[in-house]
This record gives sequence, C-alpha cells and structure tokens, in this order.
Amino acid sequence: MLGVLGLLVLNTKKVSNYFKEKAAITLYLKQDVKKESILNLLASIEKESFTKSTLFISKEEAAEIYKKENGEDFMDFLGYNPLQNSIDIFIKAEFVTPEKMAEFEGIYKKNQFVSDVSYDKPLIDLITKNVKRISFFTLIFSGLATIIVIVLINGSIRLSVYSKRFTIKTMQMVGATKHFIRKPFIWRSIRLGIIGAVVALLELALVIFYLNQHFPEFGLIDDKIELGILFGAIFFIGILITWFSTFFATQRFLNLRTDELYY
Repeated sequence: MLGVLGLLVLNTKKVSNYFKEKAAITLYLKQDVKKESILNLLASIEKESFTKSTLFISKEEAAEIYKKENGEDFMDFLGYNPLQNSIDIFIKAEFVTPEKMAEFEGIYKKNQFVSDVSYDKPLIDLITKNVKRISFFTLIFSGLATIIVIVLINGSIRLSVYSKRFTIKTMQMVGATKHFIRKPFIWRSIRLGIIGAVVALLELALVIFYLNQHFPEFGLIDDKIELGILFGAIFFIGILITWFSTFFATQRFLNLRTDELYY
C-alpha cells in the first residue's frame, strides 16, 4: 500500500503535466499570409522557452477534420472554404496557468499575421484548481495511510511478543541480559520485514507494469532512478518498522514486574 501511494505521490506531477501539456493555444492566421511567413512564425514560436511543440493545420486539413467529425461537407453548398490556416501551440506544463495563458494570448493577438487567438480558458482554470486540490489530498491521504500501516504492523508485532511474555520474564529471571533476550525477536522480525518488503515490491512491480501497459503516455518507468529510490525506500521502511516495533515491544515486557504480566 505504501508503494502504491509512493508511486502516486511521485507521479502526481507527471500526470498533471501530461494533461496540462494537452492544452493548446490556437493561432488563426490571416487569409493572405504567405507560406514563407508562416514558416518563419512557426520557427520563432518553437524557439520560445514556453513551447513544447507546435502543429500547423492548413485550412484544407481543417475542412477534412470537420467533415470527419460532423459527417457533412460544408464546401458543397458554400462553394468555398471559409476556414483559416491555424497553428496549435502546446505549452510546457510549468507555463500552463490562467495568468500565463492570458499573457500569451495578448502577445500573439498583436502579431501581424494572426487574426485571432483562442484557448480553452475554463479547462485551464479547472486543471489548475484540480491539480492543487489533488496534490493536497494525496499528501494528506498518504500521511494517514502511512500512520495506519505503522500502527497495524506495530500491533501485530506487539501481539506476537505479548504471547511470549512469560518466556521473556523466565529468561530474565535466570540471568539473561536484555540484549540477549531481545536479539532473537528482532532478527525474526527483520526476516519477516524483508520477506514482506520483497512480496510488496513484487506486487508493486506488477502494478507498475500493468499501468505502463495501459497508460504508456504517463511514462511511469521512464525515470529509473526515481523507481529505484521508491523500491529502496519501501524495502528499507519494511525493515525499519519491524525493527523499531519489536525493540519497543520487547522493551516494554522486559521492564514489567512479574505480577504485571497478567494484565
């Protein structure tokens, strides 16, 4: 569970960036703009720091798209193509904010080759608000889930040690040191922690493989270092939780008086 949550936290930004970069600003070009001027405009746009990619759509291509989407050819009764050449500018995720998009709109509206500029303002506002909301709730949920996982593991280990409380006290009464008594409990818990972590990592690997097969556009396995850190953290946490829980559980029973073992 911690692995899936960790994967979600690490990829929240990546997924939000994917959707942000699908939003585009469309420049509608004037009818008399020459091909050379269009190519120059495209080149200048692609050099901008905020540009991820561009897509030029001629008015003929736009007419074909309209025909496919609506199933009718408006040119049959109009006799001409009223559509305009256009350029779709796909913006890098960090620049996709309501303020920045409005700024880009203002810049390109002043361009001598551009007749109009449009983008989906409500969508940009919705994406910005939802990304912040999702990030906040993901962190809150991850924190609560982590606490629940630790409490569950700690409770299981405490019950295991509790069942051996009389053995612990007997060993203590015959002169065994706390370190000697605690050692087998800790090593057993560490072995269980390693087994649990390995099983969890195998399941997490299957989840990542499945998601990558169905949603390759998210690039879940692109960052090998990030995945390595996540897997290493889950393995380390599995051992760390069991070690700490066992240490404090055995410490509690080692410090109890004999008459307190029955409560």
